[in-house]
Amino acid sequence: MEHFKINGQQFYNMVVNASNRLEEQMEYVNALNVFPVPDGDTGTNMSMTFTTAVNEISGMESKTISEISKTLAKGALMGARGNSGVILSQIFRGIAKGLEGHTEVTSDMVANALHEGAVFAYKAVMRPTEGTILTIIRAAGDSALSIAIEEEDIVELLRKVCIASEDMLNKTPEMLPQLKKAKVVDAGGMGLLILFKGMLEALETGLVCKPSKVKQEPVVKAETANVGSVQEIENGYCTEFFVNGENIDVDKFKNEISKLGDSMVVVGLEDIVKVHIHSNDPGRVLSIAAKLGELTKIKIDNMREQHRNLNNIVEEASPSIIEEEEMKKYGFISVARGKGIEAILSDLGVDCVIEGGQTMNPSTQDILDSINKINAEHIFILPNNKNIIMAANQAVELTEKNVHVIPTKTIPQGITALTMVDLEAEVEANIETMNDAMANVATASVTFAVKDTEAEGKAINEGDILGLVEDNITEVGSDIFKVCSSVIESMVDEYSELLTIYFGEDVDEEEVSKFVEELEEKYPDLDVQCYDGKQPLYYFIMSVE
Repeated sequence: MEHFKINGQQFYNMVVNASNRLEEQMEYVNALNVFPVPDGDTGTNMSMTFTTAVNEISGMESKTISEISKTLAKGALMGARGNSGVILSQIFRGIAKGLEGHTEVTSDMVANALHEGAVFAYKAVMRPTEGTILTIIRAAGDSALSIAIEEEDIVELLRKVCIASEDMLNKTPEMLPQLKKAKVVDAGGMGLLILFKGMLEALETGLVCKPSKVKQEPVVKAETANVGSVQEIENGYCTEFFVNGENIDVDKFKNEISKLGDSMVVVGLEDIVKVHIHSNDPGRVLSIAAKLGELTKIKIDNMREQHRNLNNIVEEASPSIIEEEEMKKYGFISVARGKGIEAILSDLGVDCVIEGGQTMNPSTQDILDSINKINAEHIFILPNNKNIIMAANQAVELTEKNVHVIPTKTIPQGITALTMVDLEAEVEANIETMNDAMANVATASVTFAVKDTEAEGKAINEGDILGLVEDNITEVGSDIFKVCSSVIESMVDEYSELLTIYFGEDVDEEEVSKFVEELEEKYPDLDVQCYDGKQPLYYFIMSVE
């Protein structure tokens, strides 16, 4: 059946089916990750990002294609997880831009939207790498513009776009040597192709689809803020919502509602504004906002009632009077997994530890929620994982607070950076100090192989013990302590002063103690420190400074 136009209802079914198909094939996409270590989560990140986006449009079948695509893009933006999820969110922001203002669209409009998706994706990455999801969306956009010149049937357009995208995907091993060695295509590109094929399937067959729900959410852990008396809460209702509109004058809106409360945060992002304010008249705030556009995600909490409930708990624990928390100069957010590592970060002054890292990247919304919990002039985010840095930067763009991302890629880098903070120093000095300290930390880890493969010229079988220095597999063996010892030996040189080891939840503590004694004898000039990190998946995380 030919389709010369598609409307909002058809687009809704297309993206819902795409999300469902990606969720079904999520583990297949994960398996395409080059490294055999247990953090191959491209499929998981893309699926959770898009499932969150699709949940945002649930029940919008009757809306225009412009309205649905805008809401979908917003959901992807807030739900983005990992680098692949952030790039995917930018692709659909571009697609929404191309569909903006239309009730239904023709093939040339669809082609333009795909092209916009590529433009937005490339802008999101500082140093684009070809042979990745970026290459696939560019191939899709370029082919769509060429095909749409003669093809008016959108089904045929999408079919040919999928063919062109798949042809380019099959060429990715020639663009990236690591893909060729592992004999796989790019995982992110495959995820995007699955989405496109899901969209084509729904349009071609007339599927009516229902979205699934996000099943996994990282847990944000934070210190409990000190509270005062009910009488000290001047504005009692914490009011949060989004405004979806066009050409909103954010500054004018802020001035209008500023007199109605305090603790106000109003952030504008193109055609969507996020609002947070403490007010005694939330109805009036909402009334003013409703003049600007459609209100969504409205949440009003009675803080006086919450305070009374919290005080009941606090009073049972201690009869002492707790005073209201004042704004401090610095606040800290860090991402980590492992009870021991989380405790270390808290001891170093981290306000919010987001549970996440390998295999479980927090979303942009998770990071933004942590930012909103902290009452500080300047907030530092330490992602401690290269796959979380983009989501952290995206969260920074969505807040008015002074937030700085220190691009730590490992737990040891994050811990070392925190130890160098001077709470009395100016923010620029601390940023420079933390970045310098991070750069001087060499990180290694010991984990296990999740599949058979070959890496760095080494044959690897599923279950093998792997030693990694930074991102390179340097050791393959069967004994975690022997592999760990070999990795450390490769890292230590005449300039090394400190060796730090964090052992995981699957390692025997007594055996670790014996191992540390052996290391101290072997390296008498080294200060050897060992901590029970209780981290999953990684037997050891080490650093040499």
